[in-house]
Amino acid sequence: MSPTPTAVTSRRTAGYKPALAWFAALGGAWVFVLVMLGAFTTSIGAGMIFPDWPLSNGSLNPEGWLSDLAKFAEHSHRLSAEVMSLVAIGLAAWIWVTEERAWLRKLAIFAVGLVLVQAVVGGLRVLLEPDQVATISTSVGQLFAMLHACLAQVFVCTLLAMALSLSRGWTVPAEVPSGGGLLRLGRVCCGLLLVQLGVAAVMRHSFAGLAIPTFPLSTPEGALLPAAWDFKVAIQFAHRVMAALLTVALPWFAAALWRERVRGSGLKNGALLLVGLLVLQIFLGAEAVWRLRDPYWTTAHVLTGACLLATTFGLTWWTHRGVIESRCATNRALGSTRSTLEASRCPTYDHS
Repeated sequence: MSPTPTAVTSRRTAGYKPALAWFAALGGAWVFVLVMLGAFTTSIGAGMIFPDWPLSNGSLNPEGWLSDLAKFAEHSHRLSAEVMSLVAIGLAAWIWVTEERAWLRKLAIFAVGLVLVQAVVGGLRVLLEPDQVATISTSVGQLFAMLHACLAQVFVCTLLAMALSLSRGWTVPAEVPSGGGLLRLGRVCCGLLLVQLGVAAVMRHSFAGLAIPTFPLSTPEGALLPAAWDFKVAIQFAHRVMAALLTVALPWFAAALWRERVRGSGLKNGALLLVGLLVLQIFLGAEAVWRLRDPYWTTAHVLTGACLLATTFGLTWWTHRGVIESRCATNRALGSTRSTLEASRCPTYDHS
């Protein structure tokens, strides 16, 4: 006999659940393996080494995939995606049964929907590769490849949000930043990073990574602007402009975090990590150009970009928690809450 809704509800708590928290953390770590394998597959041009999907040459164990680098990269990416799908589904089921916070249960369901959409988009990238779009000199498959790369970054943020929300630090009282201005700055930085990663996805799948073959200037003669323009040059230059904006915005956010007067070193360590990843990302981007898109350097650049987004988003998500807590504390002091929705967002802590 299946459990009744009342029985399921009675097992739900908002407290810290060590096993669930670790499972969410491992899922959040696995997504970076998936991003790395996808980036390497694209960097070596192996995205179409198998013309079928979801199987690879009609098999889960295609001949030669362990000895051929291109086959290994693409098939490993597919296998890791299958593992990620199972992890997302398992995590959502676990959260649905045990977690009291309705918004977190909804977020888990969103993650399952996102990973399934991502799988379908990845499949369409393969199956529709033969269909050409003459007006923009690309294939339908490549358009889906761009979307696939963008959705991967959203999925990274979704898994991180769940992992942080299930962590011990989230489910016990803690001093966290509560300034709305800091939260807005974090959101702006996350938005800029998502735009930048979207531009990068278009650039990579348009084969425009070396459309401007010099760095940091745009011509061998040292000009700031390219000498000639086409779509590939424009998207490569847009990537550099966005990088320049982020070089200002991210240190600004890090400095604002550093100035926050909260106990503990977590926030300051996060700010230092953010700046360190930014410096590393600029270095790897330069090396990717100077080394003519060497696949290992290019993969490291893509992976570091995902880590930079994850760090920025994680710090912003944590700041969002502080703003909510501050509003709840104010409402409790006034003896009321503004709305049922707002009351449902107020944290319930585990004091055990």
